[in-house]
Amino acid sequence: MKRFRFPLRPVAVVRAHQELRAREQFAAAVHAYVQAEETLARTRVRMRALEAALFSGRNTSYRAAEAALLLADYRRECDAEVATERATIAARDEMHKKREAYLEAHRKVEVVSRLEEKARSAHRRDCEREEQAEFDDFAGRRRLKPSVLTP
Repeated sequence: MKRFRFPLRPVAVVRAHQELRAREQFAAAVHAYVQAEETLARTRVRMRALEAALFSGRNTSYRAAEAALLLADYRRECDAEVATERATIAARDEMHKKREAYLEAHRKVEVVSRLEEKARSAHRRDCEREEQAEFDDFAGRRRLKPSVLTP
């Protein structure tokens, strides 16, 4: 039985490496997105705390200097929240792009894998056919030998 040799093996190796790289990039993009979400959550918590401080100060005596400082902090936090939201949206878009790239690389690996499986089954069928032909030939020779020996 001859040994199986898949002619597209180098392609399979290259595509497997591409898939691995795409998977790693996707994982990094997911990590970046999760970090952006956590940063956004922290920013929103700070915003709520500043809002509470702004509104709670209205019940007591009004101090213009403190109110101005709180309002300036609140505006900075609003700007930071907007920037963080944009960064989160960009990270999510990047994550989706990397996911699509990974899925495409995985599909390419699957195509080569299916081709290899088909080639293996064809090789197996050919080997079984050759083996059956050898058995048939052997059986035919064995049947003829006793009649040749008898005079």
